[in-house]
Amino acid sequence: MHEENKAVDAAIEGELKLLDPEVRRSPERVGALLHPEFVEFGASGRIWDRDSIIALLAGEHVSGDLAGTVSDIKATQLAPDVVHLTFETDHNGRRARRSSLWRRTGRYWLLYFHQGTLFDPDEE
Repeated sequence: MHEENKAVDAAIEGELKLLDPEVRRSPERVGALLHPEFVEFGASGRIWDRDSIIALLAGEHVSGDLAGTVSDIKATQLAPDVVHLTFETDHNGRRARRSSLWRRTGRYWLLYFHQGTLFDPDEE
């Protein structure tokens, strides 16, 4: 397999794990996917650091296979150790466009930055 495909696949796999309710409820599993310097610009406008997002996700009460549905995933390897993902989520009608930067740190791909922006498809 081409090295770029491995990087992209690892980032997509990590992102989908973070949307899995079983993973989200586990501070250890979420923490294993987040870079120590992780930052998120939430759809609400709030800025989250690694510790605050781990605590938030551990308190979620989400059922089902994923925390919403995921569509339109696009991935670009920006550098040997950086992958940029964009995608959309729909969680019970709450739609968001999302952007993530994944960094290889040692042997692991970790989420370094994430941003979610709410949108209404009827207003486009």
